[in-house]
Amino acid sequence: MGVDQRVSLITLGVADTSSARRFYEAMGWTGSSPDGDVVFFQAGGMVLALWGRDKLAADSCVADGGGWGGVTLAYNVGSPADVEAVLARAESAGATIGRPGAETSWGGFSGVFIDPDGHPWEVAHNPAWTIALDGSVQLP
Repeated sequence: MGVDQRVSLITLGVADTSSARRFYEAMGWTGSSPDGDVVFFQAGGMVLALWGRDKLAADSCVADGGGWGGVTLAYNVGSPADVEAVLARAESAGATIGRPGAETSWGGFSGVFIDPDGHPWEVAHNPAWTIALDGSVQLP
């Protein structure tokens, strides 16, 4: 018996949970916090959490060397215009645009914003993928 091929939760380590929560709420997301320490956002069929970076490192049994952790999150949308709209919303919420929306070598259109804690998000339109009404992505 194998492990189901899915991800249930992604936790982002942040410098200030309240500030990070305000950023994601400015993006239009709605979150909840059971204890004022961690914030949970329902993100389709999974959960995105925000938690103090030091607490996350300790809980994950790793030493936090700072900097980028080798992971980029992605938000797929239905069109290049949607890519541009999400990037604009992120910038107005306080993100830095790392790469503006543009055509890609793989036939799509994407750009990157970096949230206030340094977490990069690719915003992409991949014409080969199907995005369901609930936002879930289906590979061809």
